[in-house]
Amino acid sequence: MKVTSSPTTDGGLAARISGLGRFAIRLRWPFRPALLDAVWAVFSVLNLIAIFAFAGWETVPFHFIWISFTLLYGFRTWAPRPTLWVLGVVMVATAAAIGGDVLRGAEPAAELTEVPLMAAMFLAMVWHARRKLTAEQESHLVSEENARLLATQRRFLQDASHQLRTPITIALGHAELLARGLTSRQEGHDIQVVLGELNRLRRIAERLLVIAAAEGPEFLHPEPVALDSFIMEILRRWRPTADRRWQLGKLDKVTVRADRERLGLAIDALLENAVRHTASGDVIKLSVVAVGYGLPVRMVVSDTGQGIPAELLGHVFDRFRSGDSGPGRGTGLGLALVRAVARAHGGDVLVHSSPGQGSEFEVLLPAPSRPLALPSASAKLAGADAADGRLARKT
Repeated sequence: MKVTSSPTTDGGLAARISGLGRFAIRLRWPFRPALLDAVWAVFSVLNLIAIFAFAGWETVPFHFIWISFTLLYGFRTWAPRPTLWVLGVVMVATAAAIGGDVLRGAEPAAELTEVPLMAAMFLAMVWHARRKLTAEQESHLVSEENARLLATQRRFLQDASHQLRTPITIALGHAELLARGLTSRQEGHDIQVVLGELNRLRRIAERLLVIAAAEGPEFLHPEPVALDSFIMEILRRWRPTADRRWQLGKLDKVTVRADRERLGLAIDALLENAVRHTASGDVIKLSVVAVGYGLPVRMVVSDTGQGIPAELLGHVFDRFRSGDSGPGRGTGLGLALVRAVARAHGGDVLVHSSPGQGSEFEVLLPAPSRPLALPSASAKLAGADAADGRLARKT
C-alpha cells in the first residue's frame, strides 16, 4: 500500500525541525556572556543552599562554587575591578555559609581557613590569565605591525618598479640611438657598457615588480599546463641563445594547474642562471618528474657548470645575492623570483650543488587533485618534437 503524507503533516514536521534548529542555534557555543553569568549565579546560589541544608556535606558544594567561579573567569576574563568585586562577594557568601555551620556545631572553626586559601588560588589563576592575555595582545599588535610593514614594503617595491621602468626605457632608447652613430672603438665599448647596465636595471625593475606582487591575491591566473610540452617549448626558445649542450631529461606526462606566464618567468630565470655559470660545451638539461599520484611534481634544471660553494647554498634564493661581477653580472633577483613564483603556486624550490660538479634546481609544484588529461595540442607538439628531443639527449 502506498503511503502519502499530507501537506499539513509535512508542514508541522518542518516547523518542529525548524524550531529545534533555532533552539540549537541559541544554545551553540560560545554562549552569550550575560547568559553564562546568569547560569553561574543560579548554580552558586543552589550550592550555597546546599551548604546550609546538608551541613555534613558542605565541602562538596563549597568547592563547586569556587571551581565554577574559576572556570567562569577562564572563559570571561573580566577587568580587574569587576573581578575583585565578584571575588569579594564569593568570599563573603561562602564564609557566611561555612560560618553558619560552625555556629551550629556541624563543622570545626578551622574550615573557615579554606575561604582565603581558595581565594589565593583563584588570584594566582587570575594573575596567570592576565599575563597570558597581555602577551597575546602584544603578540597580536606585533603581528599587525609586521603585516603593515610588509604591505608597505610591497607597495614601495611596486611603486618604485613602476616608476623606474619608464625612465629606464627612455634612457635605453637614447643609448641605442647613440650607439648607432658612434664610430670610435672606445666610445662603442663605453656605450655598450651603458646599454648593459640599463638592461640590467630594467630586469631588476621587472623582477622586483614580480616579487612584490607574488603574495597578492591576483598574482596567479591558473590554467591547465601540460608540463612536458611546456618544457619543450622553453628549450626550443633557449637553444639558439647560448652555445651549450641542451638536453631533455625525463619528461613525465603530467598536467597541473599553474600560471603559464609566471611559471615561464621562473624557468627562464633558472636557465639564465645556468647559462651564466656554464661554459661552451657544458650540459644544461631540463626534466619533468612525477614520482607518484598525490606527490609534488618536480621541474628540474640541471647543469655541469662551476657549481655553488657550500657556504653560499643557504643564501642563493635571497634577494640581491649574486656571485657574479663585471658588466655581465646578474641582477641578484632571478633565484628570488623563482622562489616567489614557486611558493605562490603552493610549492617551493630546492637546490643541490657542489663546486666543479654543476648544479640542480628543482621547482616543486603541488600534484593535481585528480589526473588531468593531456591536451591534444600538446600531444601533437610532443610528436613533432620527438626527433628533436632524441637528438638533444644524444648530444
